[in-house]
Amino acid sequence: MRTPHAALTFFLGFMSLLTGLSGSSTTLALPVISREFGVSNAAATWVVNTGLITTTILLVMFGHIGDLLGKSTIFVLGGGIFVLGSLFVGIAPWFWAVLAGRFVQAVGIAMIMANSMGIVSDAVPDRQRAETLAIISMFISVGSISGPALGGLLISVASWRWIYLLNVPLGLIALWLGARTVPLTRPSRTAVGQIWRAANWAGQNLFTAGILLFFGGGSLLAVPSQRWLAIGALLVGAGLTVYSFVQDDHANTPWIAPSLLRNPDYMISVSTLWIVMLINAVSNILLPFYLQSYLGVSAWLSGLTLMIQSVVMLLVTPLAGYLADHWNRYNLTILGLLALIGSQIGYACYPGHLSWVAVLWPIVLNGVGMALFLSPNNALTMAAVPPTVAGVAGSLNSFARTFGMTIGISFGAQLLFAQLPGVKVITPQVALLPAFANVFWLGTALSLLGLGVVIYRRLHAN
Repeated sequence: MRTPHAALTFFLGFMSLLTGLSGSSTTLALPVISREFGVSNAAATWVVNTGLITTTILLVMFGHIGDLLGKSTIFVLGGGIFVLGSLFVGIAPWFWAVLAGRFVQAVGIAMIMANSMGIVSDAVPDRQRAETLAIISMFISVGSISGPALGGLLISVASWRWIYLLNVPLGLIALWLGARTVPLTRPSRTAVGQIWRAANWAGQNLFTAGILLFFGGGSLLAVPSQRWLAIGALLVGAGLTVYSFVQDDHANTPWIAPSLLRNPDYMISVSTLWIVMLINAVSNILLPFYLQSYLGVSAWLSGLTLMIQSVVMLLVTPLAGYLADHWNRYNLTILGLLALIGSQIGYACYPGHLSWVAVLWPIVLNGVGMALFLSPNNALTMAAVPPTVAGVAGSLNSFARTFGMTIGISFGAQLLFAQLPGVKVITPQVALLPAFANVFWLGTALSLLGLGVVIYRRLHAN
């Protein structure tokens, strides 16, 4: 049974908008949460980190389960858990309860993200798939754009809690629509029990431990006395994470279908996405330091400036989706990487004085590059796999996106401050620009690596 594409696209897009809205608004609420619960600013950042790390850990698992029990069922169930977690955060009386609510919310987000692309792959023909994925990306962009503005409005006129409580009525409406739009199955208790008993929990536990150690070590890098402990945790965490994929590949019932890891077209798409999301996240985390702390631009104007990238993506993404369905998708990804390289060079050459032309053109080019790359790359990713593993293939793609973004956010500032020993707060008197440029020259090198990979894919395409 095929669902109407327009209704399906709206449902998937609207749920993605809600999750994106919640994520982009959360950062804005951190200072208020810190004051209300009497915790440090550093502790408050775990409201964001808890969600990102939990989603990263669970994405692949829920993609596999979606393939076995039904992608739409897991997606809708995830939407319900997301709404429940939002309610928990909105009414939380203690800080630990906020973190617990964010954990529940992130479980739902992982179920949603892990199965969204798989649902599209099952329901939409390949000739229309890129355009559908582009429309869903537009919903995500709208959430990213409106999140800070809506969050600021809710904090000003009501409470930070409404950032989460607003998800409850809107999420329930979306779930009602979803129940009428997508085909849902109710798996038997026996089927669920069999999957539970046969699952590769050893691999999942290795992966979980590796991710927790990796990001735990990253959080200690800023503490000089813990530097060696941090490096040790990073290395052990990275080793466990890599080994978990090796262990899963040899397991009787792996989370990731072995055919995916041996599919060069698929792995190239996923690996390049990881590189692109990492690079983009670094600029998102570092530009506020340059604009606000170094140049003295107000937080409000800085936010509007950074919002330009999402606006550009929103405008260019429909065109990119159309071109991906009517032109060569490989060429579009190459153009996207070229634009991303130009943006990184622009960031690396930022001046020591406020010049809006110099500030804005790399941000605009960054948005163009992301829009040109994402839609065709997502379509290439799903076209490279059979429908039987579309769920786990989509979840691994979402994992690459989230993991890259999490690494960029977590380590972008660490790379900057590691070059500024003794500096805790950036001011106009700090010699920021050399360190700032070094980070983005590294981003340029990573972009060139991604460009080389997509050119290789283009030359060897069938």
